[in-house]
Amino acid sequence: MAQAKRSNEDESLVGEYTLPDVLKCGDGTVVTTASEWTGKRRAEVLRLYEEHVYGKTPETPKLDATVTSERKDALGGLATRRIVRLSMKGQPKWEGIDVMIYIPNAAKKPVPSFIGLSFGGNHAVSPDIDVPISDRWMRPAQGDTVRNNRATVRSRGKEAHRWPLEMILERGFAVVTAYYGDIEPDHTQGWKDGVRGVLAEKGADTVWKDGEWGAIGAWAWGLSRMLDYVETVDSIDAKHCSVIGHSRLGKTSLCAGAQDQRFAMVISNCSGEGGAAIMRRNFGETTKIITTSFPHWFTPTYARYSDHAADCPVDQHMLISLMAPRPVCIASAAEDLWADPKGEFLSGLNAQPVYDLFGLKGVGVKHQPMVNTPVGDVVRYHVRTGIHDVTDFDWQRYMD
Repeated sequence: MAQAKRSNEDESLVGEYTLPDVLKCGDGTVVTTASEWTGKRRAEVLRLYEEHVYGKTPETPKLDATVTSERKDALGGLATRRIVRLSMKGQPKWEGIDVMIYIPNAAKKPVPSFIGLSFGGNHAVSPDIDVPISDRWMRPAQGDTVRNNRATVRSRGKEAHRWPLEMILERGFAVVTAYYGDIEPDHTQGWKDGVRGVLAEKGADTVWKDGEWGAIGAWAWGLSRMLDYVETVDSIDAKHCSVIGHSRLGKTSLCAGAQDQRFAMVISNCSGEGGAAIMRRNFGETTKIITTSFPHWFTPTYARYSDHAADCPVDQHMLISLMAPRPVCIASAAEDLWADPKGEFLSGLNAQPVYDLFGLKGVGVKHQPMVNTPVGDVVRYHVRTGIHDVTDFDWQRYMD
């Protein structure tokens, strides 16, 4: 995203701040056991995120699943590829989610999987030339890959470097992905053609209220609906599915992992502000910048903290804490100062009090590690050389 707005990238100018106590309940009591966390405090923290950051996801009907294609010799025989349309009965206005699944043919038993959304559509992820080019709304892009907000043939395979399918499949994992714009187009009025508009049945002049879900919440909802379908696939081990996302979709994977504890591991790749980075740090993208540029991503309440971060009852170490006792992987890139790599590390570090309740080791170090030096156990962190992207180095860490 263009970084036209002024931001601080000087660590000496961050200033002092105090993080909310993740273990302190609303009634003033302090959690001291895992059962108190799971039985009381966790629900409180999740509710705070619903009220102040992402909004509350409404109850939704079960989606129907229709297999639209299946190929057993995909990627030169390496995998079986299935494309499934998830749709909502009685809601033809919403076209549904086209989920693409790759399952390694060499597997002798159900395999674990990675579930995540793409920016450019299934055809942009897969090198298979028979994957249909998405006809949904697309954000403008450099080059001739998007024209009049629709993908062109030049967009085929443009995200393949972020989804090294052959490497993942050869390691024994399935891949489950879909285009995030299938769920809701990524612009301020995208809800009108997305699932939020369908479920809310709001008029064209609607103003979304505090506590109502934003686009990140909607995209996270879609990830859970993809997992619903995976639970019906015998060749995938639905108990070992990791949710993964990059950038705004890294924020989405964290939101999904917080809401849906069926995800066995949660992966945040360069998720930055509104994702893994500490909100109270005046570094890189800030709450003011993000809610000005992308107000539709969050519940309206979040914008109130644009110049008052200290007033927000949560910070992102609390989001990481919502994953406990499940594993979390947090990744940064050394040149991606916009996403505040140190702030991303600090969220993992400051989630440790909750993991301590379960007797689990987190990042295991007090200071951000050197580049290309992964750290951690149940909470893992690495910062690699390079820019805001997903690389093979990142994927190797997630599969290890």
